Amino acid sequence: MKRAKFKRLLTGLVPAMAITLVFGVALSTFAHAGERIQFAHGNDHATVHGSVTGSHHQDYVLGARAGQTMSVSLSNQGSAYFNILPPGSQDVAVYNGSIDGDKASLRLPSSGDYTIRVYLMGDDKDSGRKIPFSLSVAIR
Repeated sequence: MKRAKFKRLLTGLVPAMAITLVFGVALSTFAHAGERIQFAHGNDHATVHGSVTGSHHQDYVLGARAGQTMSVSLSNQGSAYFNILPPGSQDVAVYNGSIDGDKASLRLPSSGDYTIRVYLMGDDKDSGRKIPFSLSVAIR
């Protein structure tokens, strides 16, 4: 009798776990996709305005070619920082704003989509504060 109950439980549980896994991966991918930055026709720069709250981050994606120079500047009234992630990376940065500062200028090592990740540190992160920011980006 116990085996039959266990089989029924597994019969319902396995499909539910599979659905949860599939949707979790899809939502995780969507959450990390980021907002694409596109320059207006004839411009090599853009400024975006946003906010970041607590332990969350805001991603911006920008396509560029190897050898181009990316310049990024962040303005905020809190402890917001940014990292620049190379194509294909979810966590290894080629620029770390919390160490290197709120202005970056770097020659890009490869072509593809770069992610600029804005995040909080310190008390702003720990207390869940919402910090507005302006992010200026240029590719030359």
